[in-house]
Amino acid sequence: MRTRNRQARRQAPWKAALLVFAWFVTPLGLHAQTLAWPDKPQDSGTALERQVPALARKVLAGYEDPDRERELINRVRLQRVAGQPKAALASIAALREVRRKTSPEQADVLFVQYEIDADAQLRGEANPAAAFRRVFARLDDRQAARTLPVMGADLPRARRDLDAALEKQRGKTRIEQTDALELIRLYQFHTVYAALLPVLPDLLAEDEARRYVIERDVVVPGADGTSLRGLVVRPRSMAAPQPVLLGFTIYVNDSWSLADAKAAAAHGYVGMFVYSRGKAGAPGEPVPYEHDGEDAAAAIDWISRQPWCDGRVGMYGNSYNSFTQWSAAKHRPPALKAMLTSASTAPGIDIPMQGNIFLNFLYPWPLWTAANATLDADSYGDEERWRRLDANWYRSGRAYRDLPAIDGHPNPYFSRWLEHPTYDAYWQAMTPQGDEFAAIDIPVLAVTGYFDGARVGVQHYFDEHTRHNPNANHTLLIGPYNHFSMQAGAARVQEGYEVDPVALIDLPALRFQWFDHVLRGAPRPDVLKDRINYQVMGANTWKHAATLDAMANQRQRLYLQPAMSGGTEGALSEQAPGKRAESLLTVDLSDRSDANWNPPALSMLDALDPHAALVFRSAPLSAPAELSGLFSGQLDFITNKRDFDLNLALYEQLPDGRHLLLSWHLGRASHARDRGRRELLTPGKPQSITFRSERLVSRQLQPGSRLVVVLGVNKQRDMQVNYGSGKEVGEETIADAGAPLEIRWRDSSHIEVPLLR
Repeated sequence: MRTRNRQARRQAPWKAALLVFAWFVTPLGLHAQTLAWPDKPQDSGTALERQVPALARKVLAGYEDPDRERELINRVRLQRVAGQPKAALASIAALREVRRKTSPEQADVLFVQYEIDADAQLRGEANPAAAFRRVFARLDDRQAARTLPVMGADLPRARRDLDAALEKQRGKTRIEQTDALELIRLYQFHTVYAALLPVLPDLLAEDEARRYVIERDVVVPGADGTSLRGLVVRPRSMAAPQPVLLGFTIYVNDSWSLADAKAAAAHGYVGMFVYSRGKAGAPGEPVPYEHDGEDAAAAIDWISRQPWCDGRVGMYGNSYNSFTQWSAAKHRPPALKAMLTSASTAPGIDIPMQGNIFLNFLYPWPLWTAANATLDADSYGDEERWRRLDANWYRSGRAYRDLPAIDGHPNPYFSRWLEHPTYDAYWQAMTPQGDEFAAIDIPVLAVTGYFDGARVGVQHYFDEHTRHNPNANHTLLIGPYNHFSMQAGAARVQEGYEVDPVALIDLPALRFQWFDHVLRGAPRPDVLKDRINYQVMGANTWKHAATLDAMANQRQRLYLQPAMSGGTEGALSEQAPGKRAESLLTVDLSDRSDANWNPPALSMLDALDPHAALVFRSAPLSAPAELSGLFSGQLDFITNKRDFDLNLALYEQLPDGRHLLLSWHLGRASHARDRGRRELLTPGKPQSITFRSERLVSRQLQPGSRLVVVLGVNKQRDMQVNYGSGKEVGEETIADAGAPLEIRWRDSSHIEVPLLR
């Protein structure tokens, strides 16, 4: 079955954004031919590396690609490594003209780091400082700000990746062209940043000094006498007070915050970051989630009275920084006039538990964010430690609450969260509830993606805000984006899926277009034509709807029919069952032979790998249909346990046999009716679960495609195991497993998919 993209959510936000921005414009293309390289087998990676320029010249001699943008991207790399800087600069210019058609604001600075490198190479300058100054002299403030996401890299990681690619070729005399392009990409990336990074801090400081007035370590009052710390960036050209664009965050990293604040200042606003209590040198203990709303509201009130603020504050940010907006809005600070939320986390809804099921990928997060006044990146980045913890806990069969003991280090905040397995007052105090949602009357733009693990939180806020305030000025935009796309830009490939060209809108630019519209009266961004704005995957188009229900014109009911005699898969049938039949799922929850099983990392799969699950497949579609909205269903069953954790995934099987994950639902059976109150099942009794997926999707289904449901329970090492005893799940152990779990899914069980035909 499936969990969210755990690794992406574990990365530091700024590091992930840098990687995405630096790499998303680097598609390699598909090339089957091989080349002779090197002339004789090499046992030394160093010897191989010395021959990469010769390899680049060899590839370049016969290189072509039908995709013009991809060809130019690869040519820039090939020409630079081959020692042809003039040609590389020409390819960069041509690439910018191609990109200007879809992302005009980005085009002028696309590959600016490689322009600096090629300019220095062309002039024979070993130090890129002079080239940096020449290039940045032509950039206005907005253009310079747009370069900041690529003005950094994880050089040790780049070196490791390059060494791994060289090691792959050790002892060989031929190389696949695809491997050659990848090797050259890694070589160029490492070479460019190895020269640029040592001089970059001084160069950026020199450039920002002529553009901005920057105040660091600003003391900002929080709630109840708390003292917070902040960062303020104002454009030097600012002649009068301006609106402030505020990010409120627990993530203390000067380069990331500064880049965002400078981008706001480049657009004529005052850019500001305020850090959670106990962070960035402020007194007190860092506490995730619990005080951010009241502290942010107090900070906004203070900001509105500063001489450089015109009394209006807009909040923005991704993930945690999106949560803090809703947390602040709960307190309705008068100066808060607009919110741009993206990839919004909702404590108690989607993290650290989802559907009341705790997820292991959140376990290291409080150790990273709350261990000190900055961030404990060394601990958080120790992936081997967290993989080992998952495996050791799962194999041991110990209680979930024992994770800190197994890890060998206390984790007080995660342990505190485990004391609240229902959506109780602890979680509810963090974000708006009921009438508090109804009172939020400022414009809100929410941005998320079909590949964003946090779209559950985005959906929660949208549902609750519009339910309690039907006239809420709440606009939703969703497309084929991942958790960091809203910060770093749209990628051409997401989890194995190649996105439609029309989806490649300039998401970072949308931030300022939205605030210009709300705070300065500029036109509403073209893509935001209605309350819900969604890209139809596979149709290369955007559509717009006033409500979720209006995205489709029918709901197709599909019944889960048992496998035929001797078959391994059931059917999804439009016909209601004529007789009562059952599909039996049996899962031995005490078995640990699957300790090495991993959920798929991609959404586009060559084949399904169902785990503790049954598969139901529809007949091929005879005509095209658009699936847009939230699928739902009712599951009728008899089980021998008092509880289980449901995981139901909806796929499209393409005519070529591949499977694309469309959406899924994750939830504890005992909380199916109410996430705030547990209702245990009655073994042996017919029962039902009704559900609605929390993951919005839009996809053009083609004739010949099938819909596929993978219906099962959670039994994997990266989330809680519910043994079904009825005890608190965090306290259950493998000794509570008892007899294997049996669920008899009755053939009256069905899903309903929203279709536009």
